[in-house]
Amino acid sequence: MAGWNAIALLHRLCICQAAREPCKRRLRSPNAIHVRLVKFGAVGALGVVVQAATLAALLRIAPTHYLVDTALAVEAAILHNFVWHRRWTWADRAKTSLALESLRFNATNGATSLAGNLILMLILVGGFRLNPLVANLITIAICSLVNFVLADRFIFVR
Repeated sequence: MAGWNAIALLHRLCICQAAREPCKRRLRSPNAIHVRLVKFGAVGALGVVVQAATLAALLRIAPTHYLVDTALAVEAAILHNFVWHRRWTWADRAKTSLALESLRFNATNGATSLAGNLILMLILVGGFRLNPLVANLITIAICSLVNFVLADRFIFVR
């Protein structure tokens, strides 16, 4: 811990003073990315429950084409995840307008999740004849890694 404080002090003295501007960039602790990944995973796990439950309900209550039901279930999970990522996973980041962040989230994570899920569901269910609920879990896992990077770099900016 003391070593990390010394690095932060050097950063403020050397880099920020050399630039003659206030140091706005905070150094992150060495394990900050790990903590954020755990939070991302926890929110994502709850999002999986939301998506799977929504898909199961739609397939049972209002069975249309499985791709329509998948799209609606994905959007339910996207909205759920946005709220929790903004309030918890990236709570330390500067906030812009709710509408702007929501738009960015839907345009990046939402588009990735929706397109990725629909394409992979078409391949896994339509091509390989997997159960839609099993295929849904596989697609969620594949899209999650891309979504983390998008959220960290483009949505909840520093």
